[in-house]
Amino acid sequence: MAAYLLRRLVQAALILVGVSFVTFFLLYVLPADPVRQIAGRAATAETVENIRQQLGLDQPFIVQYARYMGALFQGDMGRSYLQKTEVSELIWSRLPATLLLMAGAIFCELVLGLTMGILAALWRGRTLDQTLMVTSFVTVSAPQFVVSLLLLYVFAVKLGWFPIGGYGTFAHLVLPAVTLGILGSGWYSRMMRSSMIDVLRADYIRTARAKGLARGRIVLRHALPNAILPVIAMIGIDIGIFMGGIVVVESVFGWPGIGQLAWQAIQRVDIPIIMGVTLVSACAIVLGNLLADLVAPFIDPRIRLR
Repeated sequence: MAAYLLRRLVQAALILVGVSFVTFFLLYVLPADPVRQIAGRAATAETVENIRQQLGLDQPFIVQYARYMGALFQGDMGRSYLQKTEVSELIWSRLPATLLLMAGAIFCELVLGLTMGILAALWRGRTLDQTLMVTSFVTVSAPQFVVSLLLLYVFAVKLGWFPIGGYGTFAHLVLPAVTLGILGSGWYSRMMRSSMIDVLRADYIRTARAKGLARGRIVLRHALPNAILPVIAMIGIDIGIFMGGIVVVESVFGWPGIGQLAWQAIQRVDIPIIMGVTLVSACAIVLGNLLADLVAPFIDPRIRLR
């Protein structure tokens, strides 16, 4: 176990270094000039050059990258060019909202997706199965802003059940979480259906049926724990996606998460914030997948960490 964790942590460190290098390089060759954003359109060439020197943006790429990584290893993610605030503080201030939305969205995804997938597998080839799979295709294909605005119009404007936007109460969380749950449930339902069909064909399921066990017990006690294993890996990926922020949904509902912070930074070419959000998202994906691998053996004891 210790050797496995050590090896995975080393692999995670190498992945994060690679992500930081690629992201920093892309921002370096980006045509947009962050110094112009800071100095403003009316700034003179001398002023622009002074700001560039102060920020160290006149140095070669490898020098800038080495300086950034050296500070990062000391826990310094840099300061925002425009907000003049530590990037770590900006991300930390948005983190509670992001984690709350992530938890609510994943919960909605699992409830909707797993239920649809199990029902489709149990009634495979029938009208219910076809209806659920068409529904999952529609949810996967639907644009985020369309679903967001539709739910907002029906449940906030027309019915008045939920606030139009904002953050702070459970009522504010419901609509953005359900929106993301609907959009992501299609992937989970298709994965769950395929996995459940394979499990229901297994010998031990036929044995359980021959013993006269109730159908509900067979599905929940014997089939579900094995069929859900592929879904766990998807949850690990979703953690990273939501940690990176869902820009459209956050913008529609006025949710103050990391996605809004990243979008504002991209518009202003605020490189330290872009790097910080990217690395936090990459860390979340790596840790989410590692957590999924560690949880899997507890669900199915036949799986061993090697």
